[in-house]
Amino acid sequence: MRTVIFDLDGTLADTSGDLIAAANYCFRDMGLGDVLDPARDAGIALRGGRMMLSRGLERMMLFDAATVDQYYPVLLEAYAQAIDTHTVLYPGAMEAVEALRGRGYGVGICTNKPEALAELLLTRLGVRGAFASMIGADTLRVRKPDPEPLREAARRAGGDPAMCLLVGDSDTDRSTARAAGVPCALVTFGPSGDDMAALQPEALLASYADLTDTVARLIG
Repeated sequence: MRTVIFDLDGTLADTSGDLIAAANYCFRDMGLGDVLDPARDAGIALRGGRMMLSRGLERMMLFDAATVDQYYPVLLEAYAQAIDTHTVLYPGAMEAVEALRGRGYGVGICTNKPEALAELLLTRLGVRGAFASMIGADTLRVRKPDPEPLREAARRAGGDPAMCLLVGDSDTDRSTARAAGVPCALVTFGPSGDDMAALQPEALLASYADLTDTVARLIG
């Protein structure tokens, strides 16, 4: 079976608002106030919790790796407590997923969000049942850009890892697909959309309306 595997943050859903809120909780606990701005720092948010903490501390000229390590579990707990306050699915995302399923493709998720948080978020959003597989950052011993999480997501969705396509929004996704020897489609509607063309993916997606035709073209 051919499969389409999606990244989560910045690809299926804009999670930046809730991620930044969790980071700012940590910065307030440090006595720094709200360091990250949801309007300006969405791209940083979608690079993960450690990146948000690091960039925020660098901005305040207080970067310390030990502080990042100390507050990372605090950030995850704060995020879990308010994981779907601001998060929204991108327009057309689930319609595209259902269209792919209707055409016989296996559909799954491969994310660098911890698996439990990804499961919680998709359940809260009411869409977990649409995906046949879920591979998070800690599901295996390796994470993206290692190709094995993508391959395992394809396997668990009932597919052949050699016949899958990864839909993502970052250089990590591009590198993962390249390492797996499969095509990659990068979305241009997320916070880092202007940077996607330079990564030279097999396809760029300006909207999810383009996805089913792109999948048919790239993996049949």
